[in-house]
Amino acid sequence: MAAKKSGKTLSLAAVLDLNEASALRDKLMSMRGSAISIDASAVERVGALSAQVLMAGAKTWDHDKLAFTFTKVSDAFQKTMQLIGVDIHHLLAKEIQS
Repeated sequence: MAAKKSGKTLSLAAVLDLNEASALRDKLMSMRGSAISIDASAVERVGALSAQVLMAGAKTWDHDKLAFTFTKVSDAFQKTMQLIGVDIHHLLAKEIQS
């Protein structure tokens, strides 16, 4: 789904570890009800729990029929998601899909 201009943007922390997973969940839930654009350009490390939180968010937004799009991703973010078996290609903004 393409992000709507009226949506909100969430910039992810550089380290998405166990400690950040809970804060990430809280940030996502505070944005529920609006289209969301995720900026993962500063991400250096991703833990499995934070990846699960992001994918649960994507499923929730899909259920709510709202856009949940990654507009920017770092190489580290994309490679880690691939390594742990999470396909985010369908969630990438058209501008960054390769």
